[in-house]
Amino acid sequence: MRGRRQWRGAVCLVALAVLAGFAVPGTAAAHPFGDPQTVAVGLGDDRPDVVRVRWRVGGSDDLTLLGVSLGILPQDRVMLDGAVFYRDTDAAAIAPAPAFAKYLLERITVQTNRQACPGVLQPIDDLAKRGVTIDYTCPGPVGTASVAVRTLTDLHPAYQTLATGPDGQRTVYRQGADSHDWPLGDSPATVPASGSSAAIQLGAVVAGVLVAIAVVWLVGRRMRRRRAPA
Repeated sequence: MRGRRQWRGAVCLVALAVLAGFAVPGTAAAHPFGDPQTVAVGLGDDRPDVVRVRWRVGGSDDLTLLGVSLGILPQDRVMLDGAVFYRDTDAAAIAPAPAFAKYLLERITVQTNRQACPGVLQPIDDLAKRGVTIDYTCPGPVGTASVAVRTLTDLHPAYQTLATGPDGQRTVYRQGADSHDWPLGDSPATVPASGSSAAIQLGAVVAGVLVAIAVVWLVGRRMRRRRAPA
């Protein structure tokens, strides 16, 4: 019985170690405080000259932390140990604040042919759940748009953004890799090599855990054989 418990404990420790290895900053898994923020990139409805970007925060505590950093929420919402206290009213306070709109327009930018496309925030319905939609009007019909996303990395460099586009395009924005070219119009869409979907990441984690369990099982089997009476 004791041997079985030790074996099960070893399996759990190895599995946790494998998962921790995939969760360190620099991978495409997520930022260190919870679910990653997301961005969806596409063209505006019946507007080939408009690039539409929808940004959603990862966790409610991240939204509160952002509100505090922008001076919209009081400083006492973040404790000295880093704990963040979210309230249901936080999103409603942040959404209409001019500082929030300015922050998004400065941290999410769009260019076509090296020309900046000015953005306008659309009316926000539910910031915490549905996020924010920003329409960027470009000088002409968009073929490929260069979209930069730098949100939250000013709060912590390990924040990352999972981004999706038309035809299965995807990428991961992070510090040091905050700009990406998206084929949106007549340009052929390709899935960038630098991108990594959550499904692929999850599959890699599961595979790693299974390999670790198999190794521990083989070791445990050999140990039981050695202890068995001849």
